[in-house]
Amino acid sequence: MSAEMYEDDGAGVERHSMGRRRLSGKKLILYILLPLLIIAGVVAGLYFSGILTKVLGGFGGAPVAASASTKNERPLDVVYYPLPDLLVNLRSDTPRPAFLKLKISLELSSAAERQEVEKKLPRVLDTFQTYLRELRPDQLQGAQAMFRLREELLARVNAVIRPIQVKEVLFTEIVVQ
Repeated sequence: MSAEMYEDDGAGVERHSMGRRRLSGKKLILYILLPLLIIAGVVAGLYFSGILTKVLGGFGGAPVAASASTKNERPLDVVYYPLPDLLVNLRSDTPRPAFLKLKISLELSSAAERQEVEKKLPRVLDTFQTYLRELRPDQLQGAQAMFRLREELLARVNAVIRPIQVKEVLFTEIVVQ
């Protein structure tokens, strides 16, 4: 009986050697999950940077790319309304006076909006004058100061001419003396 137990025709040995071996947990993570996570990270980085939408523009990503590009582009039918020159004396702590000369243009959507701005022009100029007279010359130094000035003037003009919205305040000339 013991001889029959140990007798083998060789098929049993082959079955064990031909069967699949299981991957250990460490090898599973190292060879399968880690590369998948790296690929997912790279794809997410390309997607959020906008490179993926540019690359896939012709492969079904066109609506996303088109909507992103139209948001950044200015429409062709904009109207620019130049304001009269502004000459304002600035607040100064020294006996020597300081002056600010500005040439500004307003960016509007249509000619109808231009007519509405012309009707409210005295209010716009008054709002700009009263704000600018409170500035000091050191508050107008540097690019960051010009950005703040532009944002402040845009907010003030939009408050005065409501419901019309000025898209942008454009500086044509700025002189501080």
